[in-house]
Amino acid sequence: MTKRRQSFSDEFKQEAVGLVVDHGYSLAEAGRSLGIRGNLIGRWKREMQADQGDRGKGKLTPDQERERDLEAEVRRLKMEKDILKKATAFFVQEKP
Repeated sequence: MTKRRQSFSDEFKQEAVGLVVDHGYSLAEAGRSLGIRGNLIGRWKREMQADQGDRGKGKLTPDQERERDLEAEVRRLKMEKDILKKATAFFVQEKP
């Protein structure tokens, strides 16, 4: 049986890399939480850094920084909510 190669959207890749860069997750932790291999996230991170190097770094305005921080917080909170939902479902199944 062969495994099917899965393709991921650019948004998914950016969020996965964001877990590592913005939230301090290790590649392995981020990979486990997303159900993919950590080295795949590492490759996406290198590719994004290479792309940014080509474009150059611009200074963000305070509003843009705040928006980026709030979006990162929303992603983190959604991920935590999903984890709690899964944990709740797991413990409900254990009841006799």
